[in-house]
Parts: sequence; C-alpha cells; structure tokens
Amino acid sequence: MTPPTLAPTLSPLEQIGLLDAALPKPQGFTQSLAARGQTPPQRRPLRVLQLNLGRLCNMRCGHCHVDAGPHQGHTLMNDAVVEDCLAAIARLQPAVLDLTGGAPELHPRFRELVLAGRQQGCQVIDRCNLTVLLLPTQQDLAPFLAAQRVEIVASLPQPDQEATDGQRGEGTWGASIEALRLLNGLGYGQGDPTRQLTLMSNPEGTRLQQLTACDTATWTRRLQELAGVQFDRLIGLNNMPIARFLQQLQRDGHVNCYLALLERAFNPAALEGLMCRDTLSVAPDGRLYDCDFNQMLELPLAGGATVSTITRERLLEGAIHWGNHCYGCTAGQGSSCAGATTAAATASTGSSH
Repeated sequence: MTPPTLAPTLSPLEQIGLLDAALPKPQGFTQSLAARGQTPPQRRPLRVLQLNLGRLCNMRCGHCHVDAGPHQGHTLMNDAVVEDCLAAIARLQPAVLDLTGGAPELHPRFRELVLAGRQQGCQVIDRCNLTVLLLPTQQDLAPFLAAQRVEIVASLPQPDQEATDGQRGEGTWGASIEALRLLNGLGYGQGDPTRQLTLMSNPEGTRLQQLTACDTATWTRRLQELAGVQFDRLIGLNNMPIARFLQQLQRDGHVNCYLALLERAFNPAALEGLMCRDTLSVAPDGRLYDCDFNQMLELPLAGGATVSTITRERLLEGAIHWGNHCYGCTAGQGSSCAGATTAAATASTGSSH
C-alpha cells in the first residue's frame, strides 16, 4: 500500500487557534449553547473505557485525526501505564473496553488487555484498520479476536476502490477486502452478536455524514456484488476538524467554511448521545480526557487525575471540556465513535463549497 504524502501536523495549540479563529465568539460552541437557552450537557456514570495504545499504525491516512503512522512507534503506551490500565479495568468495571490507536493491535500487550477486559465481563471493541490483520506478524490475530468474541469496528471510508484508496493510500481497498473475507470466514458479519463486524465510514471532503437505512442497503449490496463480503452494521463519523483533516482544510482555504457548515448544522438532539458524557479516554501516557478528540487537542480532564488514580465518583465531579471542534459531534445526525448520536437528522447537510 502506498500512503499519501502528508505535511507535518499542526501542534494542538495551533489547531485550537485555527478553530477559535474560524467562528466569531458569539458562534463559539459554549456561547452558542447559551444563546439557544441550553446548558452544556453533564457527565453520566462511566460506561466506556477507551484506551489509546499509541499512534503507531501500519497506515498513514490523509483524514486521520490522531496523526497515526509507521513513524509513531515512540508513542506506544509503556508497561507502567499498561499495568495502571489493567488495574483500572478491574476498579472501574466499564461495560465496554474500547481499544484504539493508531493500530492498537500493534501494541505488544494488546492481547493481554483484551483478555483482561473479557475476564471482567466487558464488551471489548477493537478499532481496526483491517489491513493490520494481513501483516506477517499478525497471522493469528483474527482467530484470536474471534475466539475472544471481540467486536471489530473496521474503518472503510466508502464501498468502492477509488474513494477508499484516495483517502487511505493505493492498495488499501484490495487489502481491506481480503481482510473482510478473512473475518467472514471466522464468523464475523454473519449476524452472530458475539462476532459483530461494524464498518465505520466517513464522507469525502467537507460533506457531513448522513447515513440512512438506504445507505446500509447500498453498502450491503455493493460489497456483496463487488467482493462477496458481508458485515453486520454500518456507522458513520463526521470528518473532525483536527490534525490531518484540519490541515487539509487549511491548505484548501476551507477552515472557516467547514466550521460554519458544522455550526449551521448544529442539532440539539445530538447532545443527548455525545460520547464524552459516558466515556473516559486514556492517553498512552496515562493522562485522561473526555474523548479521543480532546486527547488529540491536549484538552485534559479537569482535576489532574490519571488512569492510576481516577474513580467513578471523581469522574462524575468534573465538567466536560468543550471547544469549537465539538460542533463536529453535534452536526446533522451527530457523530461519535459509536456512529450517529440521534435516530435521524433534523439539521440540513451538504457541502460547504
């Protein structure tokens, strides 16, 4: 696979500066909520413990909001933090253990964390780029995931070669299809709730993600006709104006219009299902964040707790850290690591140019 050529990513402080400058202050996220007579949503009891095991990845996708790639081996979670995470799984008792990266499977203790989650009765999610399953060093990875009944949330931007290779590098489509066939052969994508295969799509460019039952039917038909592969569920994620995608917007002169699009498409109903309300995101260094996006912008959880000290009670005491990037999760149908946050969109969508 040939990755796209990418410029160095802006620092978190530079990214926040761009996001703040893109919208006049009255249109800022928290100010906009107040103008609508709404208060920022409050945190709920913890449901999802999301561990970012590092930004090491065998791919380097143009839209990646974590700046992952083969050059990020130095970001892997160290053994001391892994031990703290193992203790936190037992102490916090999350319903869901969500393993992400980078390619989380490339962490040498990935499987140990999977086993720990399963032993605690957690639903375990592997956020998988699909191509990692084909690496020579990972030949037994897919059978391991199937044996442990891990849900695989697999990235596949669109159900066609041109769009997929355009976002993720030449050859990605073919490798992804090969990986999907491997998973189908292990019982994934066949309607078995213990081996669920979820595909995560994202739109091209500055369009919002608006999936319907018709889209699911289209994906099902196209993947069956083109490649003979099946999946269980289709979810979508808006392209977040962070890291590489924000840099693309800056290069094309579209930062302001994309943020304006997100702001215009704000959907109050999306606030109810925001993932930051019941998720704890753990960075590779053990610091804590409300969500994966705040982690990438280095907007930490209030109070200074780490994964070694956090408790369920302490987590509920802190306010969620909001910013203009939060419009990405509240536009249209809403957007999260679990897909849409509303049953249906009530806001307009479209391209910003």
